Amino acid sequence: MTMTEVSWSVAIEATGDRALSREEIVELADAVARYDGVASGIGSTTYGVQIVVQAATRDDAAERAREVFAEAVGRSGLPPWPISRIATPLSEADELEELVQVDEQPGRA
Repeated sequence: MTMTEVSWSVAIEATGDRALSREEIVELADAVARYDGVASGIGSTTYGVQIVVQAATRDDAAERAREVFAEAVGRSGLPPWPISRIATPLSEADELEELVQVDEQPGRA
């Protein structure tokens, strides 16, 4: 039985040894745009993205996100610094569950 792929939101960061320019981060943002991605890191020694990937499991989503990240870094011309953080991938169902839990908190209308 084949598992159905779902959308997962994943944040990844890499840390290096120099501050990054606006132009470098804009190139990274352009490289992840097709993954509903955003990029950060202007003026920082860390660059990062938040992207949406399709995968059947959380582990598969993390691996796919690493692949997309490496491809985007290469396309943008950024140095291939080591990944310093990868957030636990969140599926659409995870995000919906979080919203429901917030709405069910006491004192919320």
